Amino acid sequence: MKISLHRSTKPNPQNSKQNCTDMKVMKFGGTSVGTPQRMKDVVRLISDGEQNIVVLSAMSGTTNTLVEIADYLYKKNPEGANETINTLEAKYRRHVDELYTKEETKQQTLAFIKEEFDYLRSFTKGIFTMFEEKIIVGQGEILSTTMVTNYLVEQGYNACLLPALEFMRTDKNGEPDLEYIREKLRMQLEQNPDHQIYITQGFICRNAYGEVDNLQRGGSDYTASLIGAAVGASEIQIWTDIDGMHNNDPRFVEGTRPVAHLHFEEAAELAYFGAKILHPTCVQPAKFAGIPVKLLNTMDPTAPGTVISNETEHQKIKAVAAKDNITAINITSSRMLLAYGFLRKVFEIFENYKTSIDMICTSEVGVSVSIDNTANLTQIVDELKKFGTVRIDPNMCIICVVGDLDWQNVGYESEVANALHDIPVRMISYGGSNHNISFLVAASDKKRALQALSDKLF
Repeated sequence: MKISLHRSTKPNPQNSKQNCTDMKVMKFGGTSVGTPQRMKDVVRLISDGEQNIVVLSAMSGTTNTLVEIADYLYKKNPEGANETINTLEAKYRRHVDELYTKEETKQQTLAFIKEEFDYLRSFTKGIFTMFEEKIIVGQGEILSTTMVTNYLVEQGYNACLLPALEFMRTDKNGEPDLEYIREKLRMQLEQNPDHQIYITQGFICRNAYGEVDNLQRGGSDYTASLIGAAVGASEIQIWTDIDGMHNNDPRFVEGTRPVAHLHFEEAAELAYFGAKILHPTCVQPAKFAGIPVKLLNTMDPTAPGTVISNETEHQKIKAVAAKDNITAINITSSRMLLAYGFLRKVFEIFENYKTSIDMICTSEVGVSVSIDNTANLTQIVDELKKFGTVRIDPNMCIICVVGDLDWQNVGYESEVANALHDIPVRMISYGGSNHNISFLVAASDKKRALQALSDKLF
């Protein structure tokens, strides 16, 4: 893969901090770098006089277009791929005049863009596999980081580009190789000392065999969390176009507000059950390293956003989220009464079809579970019928209430349940986590349930 590395030749020792723990990691998503003007806005945020490692996503829309190019190539349609490549290249070339003022920087960036898109065209002339697809899809981050780095250098900032493919790697299980990342990133920083701003790519990495790959879960957010843990950052900032996690879904409930502080477990629960601002597992490296994560808004940089840390605010309900497209499955069998091994047999069926379970409730003669992946539902039901009578309830929704819900906090579960007193509830899950109580309701009751919880709890 071709990666340009442009850096300032003028170190600024005054702004340099050799202790990595003084560094911040700042991640900006696709909409935050979606136009030349927004790239300029990002530069104003990252040039705050501190030493920062900045993780950038591809410009909004680019990754989807690259996926489209790959799709054409899978379908053996090089003409369609070339037309899409040409259209995307023209878009990037137009950005050059808007972003840069110096002719030298314009020509340097245009040459880089030509090299990048010629590289993409080279894939239209040979065999196309998943390996080539991953290379193509990762080019968006290469483009955005080089363009921003060139702009920083043009404006006189002491900045350089750290290629993520030089230090970000997964192991043979597809999980981040934390020791490798820590060692190689430290080497990259030592080879490029005394810079104030380090730019790198989110999402892309190499696998255990050195092939170009990507971080599936959370993408660029995951990259930022891994880098923060690797350098012992003071904090990790995730910049999006939303001012933090809200206490309810603003698409369905009026008057929601950002939650000032969340425990990592609370944030993970909200993310898993519908708060799309954050992937539920991407902040785990920060959690284990004890590094706070801030969710901030590039459109409103002065907004306080949400701080996620290992600190818990006791006896407080924080937020509500909803997860759609849920199917409930009930298995009733008299053979379950006083029998052992029944649940194991049921769960093995879901395991065999690689279908995860969201909620579970049991009784002496039955078990109910909920799933969000119905790709193998027919086969699962056929298998379950060997053990009992099976009933399916489609078009359901999980409503999740998050906060300090330890069982010793008397009255919290009843307060939550009372808010839903006139809404039919199919299942309730409580006690599996100290931070979550979940209700399974009909999808048609989702908006009413969210509003009722907001009215009662907030």
